[in-house]
Amino acid sequence: MKRYLKIYFKFLKQYIKTLMEYKEDFIYGMIGFFLIQGTSIIFINLIFDNIQSLKGWSFYEIIFIYGFSQIPRGIDHIFTDYLWIFSGNSIVRGEFDRYLLRPLNPLFQVIAERFQPEGFGELVVGFILVILSGIKLGVTITPILIIGFIIATIGGTLIYTGIKLAAASIAFWTKTSFRHVQMAYELSGFAKYPVTIYPNVIKNLLTFIIPFAFTGFYPGAYLLGKESFFFGVIMTLIVGVITITVAYFIWLKGISIYESAGN
Repeated sequence: MKRYLKIYFKFLKQYIKTLMEYKEDFIYGMIGFFLIQGTSIIFINLIFDNIQSLKGWSFYEIIFIYGFSQIPRGIDHIFTDYLWIFSGNSIVRGEFDRYLLRPLNPLFQVIAERFQPEGFGELVVGFILVILSGIKLGVTITPILIIGFIIATIGGTLIYTGIKLAAASIAFWTKTSFRHVQMAYELSGFAKYPVTIYPNVIKNLLTFIIPFAFTGFYPGAYLLGKESFFFGVIMTLIVGVITITVAYFIWLKGISIYESAGN
């Protein structure tokens, strides 16, 4: 583990150095991200201009859940963004061969290819929305709430990474799986809002099949006092561990049948 961390931080240092050489692109990217998030908040606000609540959820409660969902999403974005590129190019171009030739875990090498600072935008937006809406709602901060927040964030991050990894691993069979990753990630948009506002089909899909509901709604509902610690926090962590474990199994199965391009 110490060896892997040393290699990763060495790569990270070099990546940040390169990034600073193109800091204008990074700044423009961050501005674009904030504008997109701002548009989403304006849309929610427009809805609540005409109604007092949405199936029992107030404006600030939905903003709280929206904000929380951005935190594990942002962490995943920062550290595993290269899985998007892997899903589109690495297998079909035969680039995966170089990961197998090195004496390091192939998945670690893929993840270490990119550190994506733009993910900090999601973290910043997430924390701002959670703090501001939490103040408006009078959320009382307690030690158990902080512990629950941290555990749920870890679980939510594992879910995001696990779903992305599972979808990206399909490339071992189909050569490219960018569309699969994109389709799976588009479902995460539903998790920014209470799943109780959706039909049962979508609610069950987001809870039991592609469990994005545990990245925002259930932990957010617990922090708002509308869900139990077990379901909002413990189950989020359990689902996260199961998701990343299943995804890694799919990844290993994919490696076992991998054939280099041209074979």
